[in-house]
Amino acid sequence: MGHLDHAAFGWLTPVLSYVMACMGAALGLRCTVRALDAQGRSRRNWLITAASAIGTGIWTMHFVAMLGFGVTGTDIRYNVPLTLLSLLVAMLVVGGGVFAVGYGRDRPRALLLGGLTTGLGVASMHYLGMAALRLHGSVHYHPVLVGLSVAIAVIAATAALWAALNIKSPVAVAIASLVMGAAVSSMHYTGMIAVDVRVDPSGEALAGATTMQFVFPLAVGLGSYLFLTSAFVALSPTARERAAYASAERLAETSAP
Repeated sequence: MGHLDHAAFGWLTPVLSYVMACMGAALGLRCTVRALDAQGRSRRNWLITAASAIGTGIWTMHFVAMLGFGVTGTDIRYNVPLTLLSLLVAMLVVGGGVFAVGYGRDRPRALLLGGLTTGLGVASMHYLGMAALRLHGSVHYHPVLVGLSVAIAVIAATAALWAALNIKSPVAVAIASLVMGAAVSSMHYTGMIAVDVRVDPSGEALAGATTMQFVFPLAVGLGSYLFLTSAFVALSPTARERAAYASAERLAETSAP
């Protein structure tokens, strides 16, 4: 049995991964709130941005945390296609949940469907990402802890979408994002506690890419995307602000001599 180290760099990777999860959640919730105030193509575009933000935030959280993961007695590599697939699955499945909420007429049913779909997307991303691991040995899971991690993901996603439907103020959304970030991180580390690795020492080279060759640059790129998109959303006016501006312009035109 190999000894698993979940924080090889101390608190750096857990804290940074939590920040990424919160950033993705905050951006996704703000975009969902914007979508619910929009119509037509604008609503669709906001929902797509929300799905990409939440999916990217969750994926980045997972792999930033994995930068601190190690197993004594073996190197670790990542299968590149599976790692990219985990990112695509996160965005697509989370997108299904977000669109269910954005277009659902029956709010309670849409919330339950969206929370279930989004939560399963989070869990699927996590375990697909784990399936991308390549090491000298075999990986096994404790079923009860796996089930608990999936339940945490579904509950967290449902709570986050409920917040998007019912909370409008930026401060409340920020608090909801901190809670969702904590829940996503809890899901990740619950899933990691469920892992057992049986090491079979070998001198053969492992297939795949190292974290610094592939995972780290991609995580930095996606983190930059989250930061820049967050800045854009924060600076762009809401539908109400645009309406108020247009109303003020019309009033100024009618009152002009």
